[in-house]
Amino acid sequence: MAAEEVKSVAETIDRLERNVALVIRGKAGAIRNCVLALLARGHLLVEDVPGVGKTTLARALAASIGGTFHRIQFTSDLLPSDIVGVSVLASATGKFEFKPGPLFANVVLADEINRTTPRTQSALLEAMNDGQVTVDGVSHALGQPFLVVATQNPEEHYGTYPLPESQMDRFALRIRLDYPSPEVEQSLLLDAPALTEEALAKIDTVVSLGEIVALQEAAAQVKLSPELAGYIVEIAQETRRSPFLALGISPRGELSWRNLARASALAAGRGYVLPDDLKNLALPTLAHRLVLANQLDSTGRAREEAERVVSDIMGRVPIPG
Repeated sequence: MAAEEVKSVAETIDRLERNVALVIRGKAGAIRNCVLALLARGHLLVEDVPGVGKTTLARALAASIGGTFHRIQFTSDLLPSDIVGVSVLASATGKFEFKPGPLFANVVLADEINRTTPRTQSALLEAMNDGQVTVDGVSHALGQPFLVVATQNPEEHYGTYPLPESQMDRFALRIRLDYPSPEVEQSLLLDAPALTEEALAKIDTVVSLGEIVALQEAAAQVKLSPELAGYIVEIAQETRRSPFLALGISPRGELSWRNLARASALAAGRGYVLPDDLKNLALPTLAHRLVLANQLDSTGRAREEAERVVSDIMGRVPIPG
């Protein structure tokens, strides 16, 4: 891409992020990661306590791109058909017609995804991986762009079903929102309309769905040098050799890391990936894909240990160039 084109694309991404930040205050990093997941055609897992803005983030992004938004509350009695849709017999024609489920939206919030059974969790796999669902042997394409923002509370385990490795590997990024700073919390208390349905309803569309698809295509054209490709492979191999891990980074994880780094470079106004693009995304992209050799009894502790292993490997493998 020409330098002017890359600059224009970066300005579009910045406009999108600033629009989302009108209702998600003090969380520029989380907003950036959410946008990067969208541009990399990936999906986002937000692992945090209730009430920090996970739903608002997904809704604000959908509104900012003029996309459809559906929220699915995952519960133990939720069935796969409740998500993907069903075929029903139409009395007028005597034929079965497909009725799309809430998964058919541009941005889908899978709220408390670990509260539903593995069978229902697995209903998301085809949609997240292939952008389609299959019902009664017939495939139905999902609209594009398509982003799943899944949430789970890392501190609560009663009545939950931990996501299997295959499901975790489908998420491009795992992030936390964390509590806002005291200054931001005070501004939220003094500016109550920022937290209301009315404020979310007033968010303008600043980037069209067609522009998002064009941004995704532009991100796929960002250059990755052979040296940095080798760096990604070496990091992945180190995770597979680590005595602290039972399962390292998969080729899907490598591709996801590359795609996110390309999107990061594009957002920074570059048509090529730098080592910092990979380094800054290593923890949220890689840690959730790892399986520890000695499973810990706490999700929080397991997460910290996985991130420690990634940080240690990143510190040992030399950066090319």
